Amino acid sequence: MIDFNNSSHRRYNILTGEWILVSPHRTKRPWQGKEEEPAREARPSYDPTCYLCPGNERAGGSINPEYTRPWSFTNDFAALQANVPIEDFEDGLLRAESETGTCKVVCFSPDHSLTLPVMEVEAIDDVIQLWQKEFKELGARQDINYVQIFENKGATMGCSNPHPHGQIWAQHSIPQEVSKKGKNMLAHWEKNKSSLLGDYLAQELEAKERILIQSDHFVALVPYWAVWPYEVMILPRKKHKNILSLNAAERADYAKVIKLMTIKYDNLFKVSFPYSAGIHQAPTDGKEHEEWHFHMSFYPPLLRSATVKKFMVGYEMFATPQRDITAEMAADTLRNLPNVHYLG
Repeated sequence: MIDFNNSSHRRYNILTGEWILVSPHRTKRPWQGKEEEPAREARPSYDPTCYLCPGNERAGGSINPEYTRPWSFTNDFAALQANVPIEDFEDGLLRAESETGTCKVVCFSPDHSLTLPVMEVEAIDDVIQLWQKEFKELGARQDINYVQIFENKGATMGCSNPHPHGQIWAQHSIPQEVSKKGKNMLAHWEKNKSSLLGDYLAQELEAKERILIQSDHFVALVPYWAVWPYEVMILPRKKHKNILSLNAAERADYAKVIKLMTIKYDNLFKVSFPYSAGIHQAPTDGKEHEEWHFHMSFYPPLLRSATVKKFMVGYEMFATPQRDITAEMAADTLRNLPNVHYLG
């Protein structure tokens, strides 16, 4: 039997079909590399220089409304364009095709000082309702086949504005990561007539090693194949293809688990914890996609402290993702953190 917490080994990701190298013995090595500047905690509830605060002028010249609940708008500097001619290009081994879509910004709150872990559950529920509204409207468009909801939190993750917000990119093609997951979910569905993630969740609930939070409708856990040091997945117990089918009770429960999970993150190193989080759900290409089981993943970069991050370089770039602590180690650490935010 492999001593997973002390021996190098590989783990298989059932969603992507890829492997990750796990090297738990490397946690003993000294660190003399780059250290991050911890995020400053105190921020005003309103910042006159913030382009996301209510009533302020954005970089593109538009004026924000005096919004009082979660609010979304089309990104002034969107990565995807709606009016691109549909064309394919091929010249020998060189290929390209046009890509169309839209990008939206979702302000979680009018309060500049808030983040998800310090927002009320009801306020996070409001955010989820806005996600549902945007997913429904964007997904109904003929030119949109996938809707990606995500949040980059903290300067460490490249977030240029600390105002609580996320983004939605909706596009004509289906992104590679989603295609890989969809392929493996479909293969499992056709073979077993059951959800890949539903079956995986049942096994995790029995093992209990990587479970962090359990509620009536959702479970938060560290995936067996996690890449990032404190990576977490939030899964609905029931197989929902996307967030639209969540009822009011499930939606409120989802909001509660998001709050509890992000509180644990902040409590880990007593800092506003940086991460990239995203929801993977069924494409909106008109197909049934009965195989899909939506899930939300958190990819935080911090490894040893609030100032030391995990870099995906060298071997990770040229070979295979690698991590220095096992999923079980990470789960044990996160599970035992308080459910009350360290700032009170």
